[in-house]
Amino acid sequence: MIQTEEYLGLLRSLIRIPSFSREETAAADFLESWLWSHGFKPKRISDNILLGPPEGETPLVLLNAHIDTVKPAASWTRDPFDPSDSPEKIWGLGSNDDGGSLIALLMAYERLSQTGPHPCRFAFSATAEEEVSGRKGIELLFPELGDVAFGLIGEPTGMRLAVAERGLMVLDCTAHGKSGHAARREGVNAIYKALPDIEWFRTHEFEKVSPYLGPVKTTVTMINAGTQHNVVPDTCTFVVDVRPNGLYSNPELLSLIKASLSCEVKERSTRLGSSHIPMDHPFVREALGLGLEAFGSPTCSNQSLCAFQTVKLGPGESARSHTADEFIMTKEILDGAGTYYRLLKDLII
Repeated sequence: MIQTEEYLGLLRSLIRIPSFSREETAAADFLESWLWSHGFKPKRISDNILLGPPEGETPLVLLNAHIDTVKPAASWTRDPFDPSDSPEKIWGLGSNDDGGSLIALLMAYERLSQTGPHPCRFAFSATAEEEVSGRKGIELLFPELGDVAFGLIGEPTGMRLAVAERGLMVLDCTAHGKSGHAARREGVNAIYKALPDIEWFRTHEFEKVSPYLGPVKTTVTMINAGTQHNVVPDTCTFVVDVRPNGLYSNPELLSLIKASLSCEVKERSTRLGSSHIPMDHPFVREALGLGLEAFGSPTCSNQSLCAFQTVKLGPGESARSHTADEFIMTKEILDGAGTYYRLLKDLII
């Protein structure tokens, strides 16, 4: 077994290497080399690292965390790439989001690989471009993995179990009118044509309401119309931020929205779906049995790109993510690794 201090040393080393989204190559190189030197056999797919899966017919469980980070905020009071030598706290950009989960999942994966047999097979992945929902991240692994029965997405949740996660869909809406002189009764004002649709987004309530995420949330965030004060605008465009609640797919919501509006609606993407897992799923039952708290997460993660059932769970706190002077406690990582192992070792799907 790899010693705890070696795992914590790996996290400190990764923090020292800038790994902004779409700039993860150096961090991926280091992690790949470290894994080879410690007896693993990693597969490199772009800047993603995959361990396993082993051959077999039992259900496959994917363990995932990401290696990319956002860029440091201007308000950092420390060097964001200095993890410090404290035995209790690891500072630095990416320490909490997502280094703690990365190390805890890797520790659990090693232990699972050396014990057993287990009812499930396991694969571990460290992926790129999570913070920008990029196309060269976790999605590149799916052809290599084949059928995945369940995914455990490591993110800082305070080891609370995210059984639902909001997705994201951005819509560009256009109302068309007819230009004319504002001083005369001419033209068709596109702004006025857009108003009923904007009001629909403000007041409409979709039927399905999640017990953990509540209703679907739609927010008009940008409006643009007109060329000058004395011309009736013939076009009014507005942008809508749509946050699904796990009970509708993005294409389903898009269809319902288009059927309800008079304006033209174009989606930028439907990739980032919401997620929802039944409370009687074996992993959820096991987690609740261990005393973990279930909740709904408002933030997107790699869950939004997975076509299989997932939960989000990890050491650290979401409130520390993307903030200055980010850190994680070493105890959080070690406790998280132990909890992961207990949840997975006897999992039957």
